[in-house]
Amino acid sequence: MKKTNLIQTIIAVAACKAARSLMRLRGSGGTALPGKVAMAVAKNILEVTSAGMEIIVVTGTNGKTTTSRMLEHAITESGRECLANKSGANLLSGVTAELTCNATWTGKPKTHYAVIECDEGALKQVVPLIHPKVIVVTNLFRDQLDRYGEITHTRDEIKKGIDQVPETTICLNADDSLVSSLTFGIPNKVVYYGSDVPIGDQKDDGISDAKYCIRCGHEYQYHYHTYAHLGSFYCPECGYERQNAEVAVTKVNEIAATGSSVVMRIGAEERAVRVGLPAVYNLYNAVAAVCGYREMGFATEEIITALADVHSSFGRMETFDLDGVRVQMILVKNPTGCNQALEYLSSMKEDFTAVFCLNDRTADGHDISWIWDADFELVADQERDPSAKKLIVSGDRAEDMQLRLKYAGAQAGEIELVRDNDALLDLMRKSERPVFILPNYTSMLALRKVLSDATGGKDFWKG
Repeated sequence: MKKTNLIQTIIAVAACKAARSLMRLRGSGGTALPGKVAMAVAKNILEVTSAGMEIIVVTGTNGKTTTSRMLEHAITESGRECLANKSGANLLSGVTAELTCNATWTGKPKTHYAVIECDEGALKQVVPLIHPKVIVVTNLFRDQLDRYGEITHTRDEIKKGIDQVPETTICLNADDSLVSSLTFGIPNKVVYYGSDVPIGDQKDDGISDAKYCIRCGHEYQYHYHTYAHLGSFYCPECGYERQNAEVAVTKVNEIAATGSSVVMRIGAEERAVRVGLPAVYNLYNAVAAVCGYREMGFATEEIITALADVHSSFGRMETFDLDGVRVQMILVKNPTGCNQALEYLSSMKEDFTAVFCLNDRTADGHDISWIWDADFELVADQERDPSAKKLIVSGDRAEDMQLRLKYAGAQAGEIELVRDNDALLDLMRKSERPVFILPNYTSMLALRKVLSDATGGKDFWKG
């Protein structure tokens, strides 16, 4: 790998910092372009600006941002300085921008620790440069098929990254047969996390993402499910099965809108743990974070304490007070994540308004056919869930979402189409009940800015 000399480093760092400053003066996040500018000057500037740091990387389809937030929150609450790409810019350019802007003019890191969220496809570009101490892989689900292709291709992309850092400890989701299979043929230390008990409704209609054994092609059987294809899987043909987890949920005491209370086995010890975020998938994020935190060499007590008061990341269960109206935003971008959000809404004990925002821009994936695989019937069919009193659709593909809701059981008169975000804001402000927004990525960024400006919140790149 070609080395970067000091003059190149200084110019690259200066260019990166200047580009970000100019972009933020103009009201833009400056999350990726400054990294591209820096790499144009010194291709491998990221290797320079991350040298000597202890870094944990989080990758996978769902839960990257929230798991990263849990880790970063625990590290900073313990009194350590920690860098994180809170904006969610998780490609090579975004990671480069974050670390380079936070380096000295000569390229030396200002902090010793970092938590880096990394796109699955970019892992093979990022990790050989930053040499992480730990990589946490959350899960693998169908996502942006026009970009990633089949789910096994995404798995193979992550494997290419892991193969380049044999010294790195890998934390894998024991309940995900695809993620767990990343251990095949690697020399790395591997540690597993997961749930030792069933959670939720135990439905088996969402396991199509990984229905057949990755080794022999035989259909998996399950001792229990948690959700989608996660659970205690085993192949009756070749014997491939869920591995014992070092960190695992062993008992669920409560899952509520304000958070969850569980018992976790952490090594040989059982601990009561409070997770300050709701929903089953955040329990997985929590055990993933605990697993990664321990492998970084930090004290278990620190992250247990931090999980109790962890806050949602931008757009992920983020709550706004809009003139007395509670508005909660839940990012959805694939069938599995969407179903978990819809099940969360259907569990509400109060009436609510549901807003569905759908774009098909490059960052979202141009293929929106995934909405037909998500169970919108959970909230659109009033006989199944009478709590959803009003349905609103918005975004570039609002008509497609409107059609999907009609097929899900909603009557045409029950669905209101609102194209303009300012008009949508006024409509939510007048609501007499809580509002839940389910946007995909670019629609979330646009609507979040409107909500943030109206409620005095932070810009998304500030976390």
